[in-house]
Amino acid sequence: MERSDALALALGLADIADDITMARFRARDLHVDTKPDLTPVTEADRAVERALRDRLADHPDHAVLGEEYDDHVPADAEFHWVIDPIDGTKNYVRGVPVWATLIGLEHRGELVLGVVSAPALSMRWWGGPGLGAFRDGEPIAVSDVGELGDAQLSFVWDTAETFHAGGLDDRLLALADRCWRTRGIGDFWQHMLVAEGAFDIAVDPVVARWDIAALIPILEAAGGRWSALDGTRGTAATGFVATNGRLHDAAIGALAPPGPRPA
Repeated sequence: MERSDALALALGLADIADDITMARFRARDLHVDTKPDLTPVTEADRAVERALRDRLADHPDHAVLGEEYDDHVPADAEFHWVIDPIDGTKNYVRGVPVWATLIGLEHRGELVLGVVSAPALSMRWWGGPGLGAFRDGEPIAVSDVGELGDAQLSFVWDTAETFHAGGLDDRLLALADRCWRTRGIGDFWQHMLVAEGAFDIAVDPVVARWDIAALIPILEAAGGRWSALDGTRGTAATGFVATNGRLHDAAIGALAPPGPRPA
């Protein structure tokens, strides 16, 4: 599959998702369950993932990894779709419009395409290697800020347990003290704001593969860098730091736990 064809397919998947999510957003009868990890899941989460899996069934040689259902992984699949039907479900449940459908595509293990669709914000981002990076059809790029003292930082504080784990709170606050300005946007949006140059550093201490697979190709195509909190890279990372590139080493140096750095 050519990347232009893959992009057209991914944008079509996002259209399907937007129709479903917007129809149930702020619905008084929205059904919400609690998953075993105590996070919420709505009927819309499940409906989106089912609909996208049904659409991708037209490509039986493609694998699908989604947050809500078991993997469909053909042994010989070259393409692997990674889907978060609603990133920001807690916001969705409470009527906060900061949520999005995340659609990432891997080809032979390389992330080649990402689409982030946030219909309640009337925004959509997409991009990847060879495609560029865009928001609503306009090219985007990271900032050229080169000093922490001039940087805008966003970080997530979802729960006290997460914030205080392993001394992360002290390191985050110390980094914030070194930056010009700090805001807590959270979820996909803070990382897309890095990609478009509005923020310079964004930190999320807890992520899953489907939370970041769509973000990485867009961020990289916009000129940014990413890693886990300790500087390692991989979509199995338990934390995610996105920067404009110029500030990445300084941010990781401030956030990494004490002790030897990973090779």
